Amino acid sequence: MAKNLVIVESPAKAKTIEKYLGSDFQVLSSIGHIRSIAKKTKTGTPPIDVKNNFETTYEIDPDKKKTITELKKATKAAEQVWLATDEDREGEAIAWHLCEVLGLDPKTTKRIVFHEITKTAIEEAVKEPRTVDMQLVQAQQARQILDRLVGFELSPVVWQKVPGGKSAGRVQSPAVRLLVEREREIQKFEGSFQFKVTAEFMHDGELVKAELPDRFDTEAEARSFLESLKNATFTVSNVTKTPGTRNPGAPFTTSTLQQEANSKLGYGARATMSSAQKLYQEGKITYMRTDSVNLSGQAIAAAKSYITSQFGPEYSTVRQFKTKNASAQEAHEAIRPTDMAAVKGSSNEYDQKIYDLIRNRALASQMSPAKLEKTTVTINISTANEIFEAHFEARGEVIIFPGFLKIYGSGKKDPDILPAMASGDALDLETVLAKQTFARPPARYTEGSLVKKLEELGIGRPSTYATIINTIQARDYVVKGDGEGEERDVITLTAGASRDVEREVIKEKTGSDKGKLVPTGVGQMISDFLTDHFEQVVDYSFTANVEEDFDKIAAGALARNVMLEKFYEPFHKLIENSGGIDRSAVAQATEIGIDPKSGKPILARFGRFGPMLQLGATEDKENKPLFAPMPAGARIETVTLEQALKAFELPRLVGQTEDGKAIKANIGRFGPYIQVDKLFVSIKPIDPHDITLDQALELYAAKLKSEAEKNINDFGDGIKVLNGRYGPYITDGKKNAKIPKDQKPEEITHEQAKQMIADAPAAGKGRFARRGAAATAKKPATKKVTTKKVTAKRTPAKKK
Repeated sequence: MAKNLVIVESPAKAKTIEKYLGSDFQVLSSIGHIRSIAKKTKTGTPPIDVKNNFETTYEIDPDKKKTITELKKATKAAEQVWLATDEDREGEAIAWHLCEVLGLDPKTTKRIVFHEITKTAIEEAVKEPRTVDMQLVQAQQARQILDRLVGFELSPVVWQKVPGGKSAGRVQSPAVRLLVEREREIQKFEGSFQFKVTAEFMHDGELVKAELPDRFDTEAEARSFLESLKNATFTVSNVTKTPGTRNPGAPFTTSTLQQEANSKLGYGARATMSSAQKLYQEGKITYMRTDSVNLSGQAIAAAKSYITSQFGPEYSTVRQFKTKNASAQEAHEAIRPTDMAAVKGSSNEYDQKIYDLIRNRALASQMSPAKLEKTTVTINISTANEIFEAHFEARGEVIIFPGFLKIYGSGKKDPDILPAMASGDALDLETVLAKQTFARPPARYTEGSLVKKLEELGIGRPSTYATIINTIQARDYVVKGDGEGEERDVITLTAGASRDVEREVIKEKTGSDKGKLVPTGVGQMISDFLTDHFEQVVDYSFTANVEEDFDKIAAGALARNVMLEKFYEPFHKLIENSGGIDRSAVAQATEIGIDPKSGKPILARFGRFGPMLQLGATEDKENKPLFAPMPAGARIETVTLEQALKAFELPRLVGQTEDGKAIKANIGRFGPYIQVDKLFVSIKPIDPHDITLDQALELYAAKLKSEAEKNINDFGDGIKVLNGRYGPYITDGKKNAKIPKDQKPEEITHEQAKQMIADAPAAGKGRFARRGAAATAKKPATKKVTTKKVTAKRTPAKKK
């Protein structure tokens, strides 16, 4: 048995570290957090006892019971235990929880940290152990307690007062507010247009592209200018060459890695961090949660050696970047490869792309600036006058020395390379184009740009950005758009060699939200609700100040409970006073007119699934109101009475099937559909107002065919053998039973099917009864451990 036990939080990390330590060391994993704040206590006291100095009751996570049993056994057998969890707040908290559960003294148990998993780093860490940093633990506890209090007290208010509201969080709510505010900026944006003029000239057989610096506000002005070129000649009047340089960016922090991976690779924040974590655990990169742009002296020397040997000494420029964020909690070192010369980081293509991005950025940060020469050619127009004091300009760029662009940042569109020209040279006009260009509204956030904005505002930390973005999408407050945009008319005026002006109207797409984060109706409603009634929860400065308070606790400059009381007392008062909030007012009902047939009001409002229309008053107990989905492209603020009246024409009777069943067309939560008895058939993208009987019958027949293929056997009493997405199974509509692989589904008898259903546990939302069994099986009793508050003097918590 090994004398030393090293505990990390990841199995992959354990496997890598074990390679570097000798046979005297056994490395085991806690597989992440082992305890969390309890949902309830045996004594009936709150899990977070606010009145008793925020004393917190923790419970062992049910799925960690086996892990803890193994760790306890290994701890008893070992002479020395080393805690090697990550070196941020969460890692420090895991180390402390391990001490509590395994009976270790946090004041004496050896704690080792490293920001890269290499032989050298591990050996150095073992030489210089420390103990658990209780100030970091307190900072993590403050964050966890605060988030639990906000979630547990505010979420029930959201359920009661906000239709479709699911939860509210301390950090997720300001993120939703950012997206809602941007969406409203886009909605309020008043479009405008101008005409941009470009031209193509020939010079000694080479093409020269140029642009008119000025733009025209009207089509008439643009046409007049093009007509003025009818007999014009064009001459080079000036050639200006300006030297320039371009410097590389700093190596990646967590935030900039997520931004760049989103921009260059299209990766979301969560996917990026998943790949980075795997690379870290395999010893390929340094720790991936960091605010620092600093590189160690060893890393800089390694980069210099590699750059000099591969590209030459002129490509090497040593730089040390400084971190702007002085209070960065993980300010250790930027993300970089552990071996600057290693080209391969992973056999997984997805992870390799992240590795390439990290490695190239780190190497580029130690390379020389790119040297450029920018050229501007001014082209005079012979017919220019007081009305059109205009000239064309051709711009080009030449890379004199690529520097860092040799490996990073050269993926942008290549600049135009201009042919050699001199003042006085004549140019021949090939074609000139005046094109209508529209002002662009503010851009919707992508995952990358949202991370950048959160970082600018001081909201969240490197370890939380990906979680924030994932949570707001999981709650359906935000969706990732997939729309290609809408077509619009664009006017173009063209003059070719004959100089005659021709007008054409072309189509182009605008307003695409593909890959962008778009707030849903519920997201907008909950953001407004919190802004109106719980402003501190969504206030950007307040949220950033809370993050700074966590940093102060970690530094020992602020007591944990002082910080918690400062936040909780005013927040709890708002919760206590929330009973009088009017739910109907939250739904933002707006009367848009009166139905001419019934005389009832038509309202536009938010419902559980987003914006909708309502015919009739909610207070009318005798005649319940009717509802219709919001017409496509319309909003609560913009929907017209005409659009609403058309929406209430649904459901529409399209006709009948051959056996006399009614076919109704309507719009539901998931889009337009037809209904025959209890069978629903999607008709996307056909409008339910316009679908013909022939179209409906064709779609209905196709649906019947697919249902027949799905239905292997129907025993007539509700029990069926079906072909599901994950294979054949038996169902009675309430319970599902998976069919054994060695049994043919078409040969199952009625009695066998009934027995399988009887033996299957009640199915929850799992895809098969097997999952239902896992969900409904009797859970082992969870061990609850109550700890008193941890004081700023770094004394260990006491167990009750």
